[in-house]
Amino acid sequence: MAWNVFRFCTALRALGSIMIVFVLAIIGVTYYAVVVAHYAPSLFLGGFNTVSAIVVLFLFHFLLVMVLWSYSSVVLTDPGGVPPNWRPLRDEEKGDADPLVGSGYESAELCLNQSAVPGDPTNQDLRFCFKCNQFKPPRTHHCSVCKRCILKMDHHCVWVVNCVGALNYKYFLLFLFYTFLETTLVSLSLLRVFIDFFNDGEIDETPGTLAATFITFVLNIAFALSVLGFLIMHISLVRANTTTIEAYEKKTSPKWRYDLGWKKNFEQVTPFFFLPKPLTFGFDAYPVWL
Repeated sequence: MAWNVFRFCTALRALGSIMIVFVLAIIGVTYYAVVVAHYAPSLFLGGFNTVSAIVVLFLFHFLLVMVLWSYSSVVLTDPGGVPPNWRPLRDEEKGDADPLVGSGYESAELCLNQSAVPGDPTNQDLRFCFKCNQFKPPRTHHCSVCKRCILKMDHHCVWVVNCVGALNYKYFLLFLFYTFLETTLVSLSLLRVFIDFFNDGEIDETPGTLAATFITFVLNIAFALSVLGFLIMHISLVRANTTTIEAYEKKTSPKWRYDLGWKKNFEQVTPFFFLPKPLTFGFDAYPVWL
């Protein structure tokens, strides 16, 4: 029997809000190293130092605001759950031909016997979640950490202490995007100090400031490289209109039936991508929209 990597999510429950405190601590150390220790004092040096400090401080604070906005949004936004006792509406014209109606949802016993195999994305019949004890729409998965079914669930993210689903996926993408830009900016801004440290250059800093700068540089360059990998992966998932879970499930699927072409796939997930515009849609339109 193949090991299901998604069962690892059950161990994430113990971390709780510790990860949020950890993220805020990293932001605090970074702010001290970049703003307080280096570029704020450079504002009074005059010449090129002042100009470069203004540019770096402006970009740093702008990106920091966007990181905090996107991070708080993905943490606080409900990823999208299935309403209690949800039932799909029968289409009188389509009848049983409607893939959302399938083979008769009126009979719970019948649907329990004919429901789709868990994790089978190719089955268009109605599926039933035995843990939530209710029907679930297409592309819905049960999260063992949140203990409920999530619409278009991508994964449960330990960094945001929340599921990433249909309603907060855009915020998650923006969080990756702005985090990559911010960590890259910080790494480049502190590169000079890092090089001087190893070249035995003259560094007029206290041991505490030097330690904070060193830690900030190492952490930010590590985050920049790792987040870039995640960002590229999720852009490729959006391009194919799929999720991390679905990509894991459909390894042998020749054609993904939700793929509408890369342009429409991006329009579904990222309207007004760079703007803080929430992603909303009517629940009844959910299967068509996704």
